[in-house]
Amino acid sequence: MGRYLKYTIILLISFGCIEKRSKDSLLILKLVKEEKFRGAKSHVSNLSYVPKEYLVEYIDYKQLIFSNEPIPLDENKNKISQFFQHTCHGLFWLYKIGDEENAHKNFEKALILAKQIGEEQFICESYRNIIKLYDLFSDITNDKSHLIYLGEYEKYANDEYDKIFLKLYKIRLKQRVTRIEDFKYNLNEILSLEKRIKVNGSPLLLANLKMTKASLFFYYEKNADSTVYNLNIAKSILKNSDNVEYKKLYFAALLNEIRYNRILGRLNLAKSQLDNLILDTNFYNNNDLKKFFYQRKWRLHEAINKSNSQNYKMDSSLFYKAKYLAMEAEIQYKKSRYQTASLKTEYQENKNKRLEKELKFWIFSSLTIILLAGSTSYLIIKNSRRKRLLALQEKELEKQKNITLIKEQEINTINAMVAGQEKERKQVAEDLHDNLGSVIATLKLHFDNLRINQKSKKIDQELLFDRTEGLIDDAYQKVRSIAHAKNAGVIANQGLLVAVQFMAEKISSANTIQINVIDFGLEKPLENSLEISLFRIIQELTTNIIKHAHASKATIHITQDLDDITILIEDNGIGMDSSKIHLQKGMGLYSIKTRVAHIGGSFAIDATPTKGTTVIIQVPT
Repeated sequence: MGRYLKYTIILLISFGCIEKRSKDSLLILKLVKEEKFRGAKSHVSNLSYVPKEYLVEYIDYKQLIFSNEPIPLDENKNKISQFFQHTCHGLFWLYKIGDEENAHKNFEKALILAKQIGEEQFICESYRNIIKLYDLFSDITNDKSHLIYLGEYEKYANDEYDKIFLKLYKIRLKQRVTRIEDFKYNLNEILSLEKRIKVNGSPLLLANLKMTKASLFFYYEKNADSTVYNLNIAKSILKNSDNVEYKKLYFAALLNEIRYNRILGRLNLAKSQLDNLILDTNFYNNNDLKKFFYQRKWRLHEAINKSNSQNYKMDSSLFYKAKYLAMEAEIQYKKSRYQTASLKTEYQENKNKRLEKELKFWIFSSLTIILLAGSTSYLIIKNSRRKRLLALQEKELEKQKNITLIKEQEINTINAMVAGQEKERKQVAEDLHDNLGSVIATLKLHFDNLRINQKSKKIDQELLFDRTEGLIDDAYQKVRSIAHAKNAGVIANQGLLVAVQFMAEKISSANTIQINVIDFGLEKPLENSLEISLFRIIQELTTNIIKHAHASKATIHITQDLDDITILIEDNGIGMDSSKIHLQKGMGLYSIKTRVAHIGGSFAIDATPTKGTTVIIQVPT
């Protein structure tokens, strides 16, 4: 009996370790896909169980900075370990060696293991790697196999990052396989996706979208300025990175820029850019960059030669055209060898499932017909009796409906009256909390300074009294303003930026906390109601810093671009635990979140204990 108990305890402990290992692996997957590599490594370093080297290798390889070959495959390891190993080998073959066939085999093996493990995060990781492989491959061969994988990936894409990735690659790959004159898109939908990427995506996804937007603005919107704007943002994100995928995309952005300049007739600028562009294939061994590089050379020299009709010659353009066609032939040969057996298997499995469903449907249909034939006669006999009963019930229901309608009208009238009263109370409460609260919080700081200065005499006592008296006057005026329902205040006369700067100057004058205001692009005037809402939100967040953060410095960044306005408020205070922030209760943060949502914006908090708090608000203009 004691032996069985011992084995049972050992088994339970083993299951507990496996479950913890699975949870840790899921967290690593989430952090890595969001490009939070430092956090992922920090988490791995704190793990107690061994071996964990496969997690360390996975994090290194997902950064696509190859310093060594992957650990040899070991089929004796558990499935989670094998999954990470095959993923690393796939990344190595694809991005370091440039062998799509071996990369695909390893990604497919990782996908099989992920489905055996049964965790959606593992399955999504495999599909993302395969879709990226086909994204590279279809770029040079017009292969459309990625559409099948996108459909499978969609079944498992449940978290926000995966939904964003799916949406972005659907747009990218649809644009690639559709002729320019047939491609349809929704610009508002793309702008909405950009906002989602800024909150829950990654820099690489944002760069991809910016390049897609540049293409849309160039070919469809005919807007060269917006094309250059989006392309420059993509280049700034991608430049100076050792990540192979970043380098590849940066090179592609430069090639696109050269193509745009050629089409716009800026031949000298395009030639200068292309001559200065070095085709460095040490960091990337696939052929797509070489193909497009030689294509740009061919087309540009052809355009230059044609524009100079007096000295028209084809030597330079034919030279690069020959290189381009040679690369095209090499790619087509590789395509003929590159067969995806998994797609055939998947097609056969789907066919079998379809036949099984059809068989079940016909069996069910046959049984249904037999049952219907047997019950028809019985239903006909009961039908006449049921009609009489239904007629009586309908009369009774009509009577009840009339009574209910009268009661509902009475209730709606009462509810409307109560809602109006409640709205008025809520408005007054919010005005007191937002408008008067910050003044009183600042006033308290001045009184604290008066108490401290009474002994130290560091500041002119009369000056402190004057400032405090001025704040009391402000409080009086705000109460008077609320009483007269004049909620626009300083904003109505001077605008958002002046109101925020004035508020920061008042608070900073107490010498307890220094608040700086940094603005960019606030040239276009905002709607008055939007300025009021934004000022109240900034005011309440500043009050929270004064009351709770114990900070000595705070900065308010206000940035306006074409589409939206971004507010970033950060302090050097005590911070907080992000996992314990509850945005569903209380009047403070919940109230701010509700107001931001009401004006169509997004609200995010980045906080760490002892390291301050950052609040990011983005609102469409």
